[in-house]
Amino acid sequence: MPRAKSNGIELEYETFGNPEDPTLLLVMGLGAQMIAWDDAFCQQLVEAGPFHVIRYDNRDVGLSTRTEGPEPDLAAIMSGDTSTATYRVEDMADDAAGLLDALGIDKAHIVGASMGGMIAQAIAIRHPEKTASLCSIMSTTGDRGVGQPNAEAMGALMAPPATSREEAMDRAAASGRILSPVHFDERKARERAGQAYDRAFYPLGMQRQLAAIMASPDRTPELAKVSAPTLVIHGTVDPLVTYSGGEATAKAVPGADLLAFDDMGHDLPEPRWPEIVAAIVANAKKAA
Repeated sequence: MPRAKSNGIELEYETFGNPEDPTLLLVMGLGAQMIAWDDAFCQQLVEAGPFHVIRYDNRDVGLSTRTEGPEPDLAAIMSGDTSTATYRVEDMADDAAGLLDALGIDKAHIVGASMGGMIAQAIAIRHPEKTASLCSIMSTTGDRGVGQPNAEAMGALMAPPATSREEAMDRAAASGRILSPVHFDERKARERAGQAYDRAFYPLGMQRQLAAIMASPDRTPELAKVSAPTLVIHGTVDPLVTYSGGEATAKAVPGADLLAFDDMGHDLPEPRWPEIVAAIVANAKKAA
């Protein structure tokens, strides 16, 4: 797969569809590689748009640049000392904008999931000229009063990193049962965890990304200035970024639409793909 220089780092990326079609940029979440955007989901977006779909590895995950700096002290960051957070969500938004520049793309429809939703929001805030439309999925505003995980989901998030491929697959299965309470597919979860382990296993990267989230400010005031057509998608049974995060995001952006699924946790359940894709397409068409 190709790499592009962006914002002082290099990002691994992959494209689907015709480059002549409008670009849709997919931004993945905490510790997740771009392959977490299922190939079939990407293809559905290509056909439904039609879109030129781009997915990429955020910094510190997959095959993109691994940043340098101190190991994050998450307890200190939580207490207000952000000195060990070497970057923030805003920097990751600039990475994405730089990727579009490197590929000669003036504007794109931005779709982000979880931490990727936070990055997508920051792209719309910091780079409005590049944002044709915005879709924030299972994400939140950065306001610490909303979207907070329940205890079981927090335990899964903060578990020590796996030490082997088999353990990584076991961890994915165990956490998936918690995060995806309705549509969990253990076979697919284990298979994807194995693929991710083989492609690039770097637990410190997830810690750095988590530090970035914790060190970033509340985006609510700036989201009020977003003018791009905005869609918020959230599951009402999401245990990791709870539903109030989606509600707050939709409330923060003027004119935003909120699409809620009662059977969606912190996941993108395949049975809901047609509705999710259709909603993304409908939101993108508002940009025209």
